[in-house]
Order: sequence, then structure tokens, then C-alpha cells
Amino acid sequence: MTAADPDILPPSEIDPAFAYVRLAKTPDEIEEAQRLRYQVFYEEFKAKPSQAMQVQKRDFDDFDRIADHLIVLFRNPESNREQIVGTYRLIRQEIAEKFGRFYSQDEYDIAPLIGSGQYLLELGRSCVLAPFRTKPILNLLWQGIADYITGHKIDLLFGCASFSGTDIKALAPQLSYLHHYHPTQKDICPVALPDRYVEMNILPREAFNEKRTFVTLPPLIKGYLRLGATIGAGAVIDEQFNTTDVCIVVQTSLMTERYRKYFERKIQKTMPGTSGQDSNGE
Repeated sequence: MTAADPDILPPSEIDPAFAYVRLAKTPDEIEEAQRLRYQVFYEEFKAKPSQAMQVQKRDFDDFDRIADHLIVLFRNPESNREQIVGTYRLIRQEIAEKFGRFYSQDEYDIAPLIGSGQYLLELGRSCVLAPFRTKPILNLLWQGIADYITGHKIDLLFGCASFSGTDIKALAPQLSYLHHYHPTQKDICPVALPDRYVEMNILPREAFNEKRTFVTLPPLIKGYLRLGATIGAGAVIDEQFNTTDVCIVVQTSLMTERYRKYFERKIQKTMPGTSGQDSNGE
């Protein structure tokens, strides 16, 4: 199996019934997820790989060793071959504490989150192979996260989400929209590190249309907001990935009604004695 497998059906012929989600089980599957990340981040979106990444055609860092890797696998009904077409990296609080830090701490002061007493899960390195960026495939990733949250009794999700590009003037309506309409409450609000802080309060509310601006947000950020996400203080420019990052925060207890009911159904399906296990069989 390869993340960049040319044996891919055109989007119109991709049947989500042949896709499923679970945690990666082997080092080979993690490496395949890393190759998918390389293809999307570096080849498609022109991030700047290290020399080692460029040689191996994989996106990797030290956090991959400690993380759980959620993967969406698609089986081509014609060739019967499987490949990883989507992935998410999940890092639980006690794992990050043993390691020494979360990934997001390179960009944000998350002391308010850590001090909240809530059980944290960091989400990151999300990507889907281009032909598979459809609602059913994205929903599979969210389904996997839902299973993981209920299995590990997560209270709060957080992580960095990105806008393509680093032109703050061009992103002014979107950053201002997030600042005005979706701020995180102060007692748990992550704040961009002082030397990387980019002001998000650029335009007044009356300078942009709320609904039209929402439509222009990246799909991942819109998905988080529909989940009830709020946004930390300050954006951060990531030169390596050619992105402008924001920190998202989602309290599972305050999710929008639609998703909260979905998660409650997952909780009700969790059998006694399975605490701490993922319902994908991990």
C-alpha cells in the first residue's frame, strides 16, 4: 500500500462504502500516513521539507512516536487494494506530559488549558488525499474522533488549524471574524507566543459580512466551528508550511446540539469495562 498510490478511482466513482476508519496498528501504517502527509503538505501545498523528509518522502517529527494515528482506509473495489486516504494525529494529555510538551506549544501558551483540570486531547496533522475530500470521508474522520473521545473520556479538544498563505492583509476578514464571533473564554484561552503573536482583531465587525466570511473559511475550520469550537488569542505564521495558524478549542460538554447528541449515542454504545479503549478495536 502507498499513500500516493496511482490506482485511484476518479472522484465520481469513489464509493464511501468501501472506506473505514481506525487507528494505525503497525509502524508500516504510520509510515504510510506520513507519506500521505508529505504528499498533501509538501507536494500539493508546497510546504518546505527538511532534507531527511525530502529524501524519504515522509512528513515526520518526534511527536509521531508518542501519538495515536487515526487513518481512513479505502479499498478499491476493482483491484481490491487498500490505501490510506486520510489521517489525523491524536495526542492525549498524559502522553504529552511524559514526553514533555504538546506540539502546539511551539506556537501557543496553553497553560490555561493545562491548568483547567480538564482531560485534553490535541488534534493535528490532519489531511485527506485530494480525490477523497468529500463529506462522507471527512465524516469518517469525525466518527473516529468521536469513538476516541468516548473511549478515553476526553473533556477538551485543541490544536492548530491553518489558513493557506501568510498574507495577513488578505486574511483580515477571516481572522477578524474568528476574533469577534468565536473567542475562547479567558480562563482557558491559549495565547500565541509573544514572539510569534499576530493580531487577529484587524477589522471591526461592521467591516465584513458574518455569513459570507464564514463561507470563505477553510473546510476544517468550518467543521471545528460547527462542532462548537472557539479560537485562541492571536494567530501564528508558519513559514515552513506557508500557513497562518489559529488555535482551536472544543469543550466536549459544550458542543453544538447536533454533534453533542451524536457523541452521546457513542457514549451509550460503550460497553462496561471498555474505558480507555477505542471502539475501533484498539
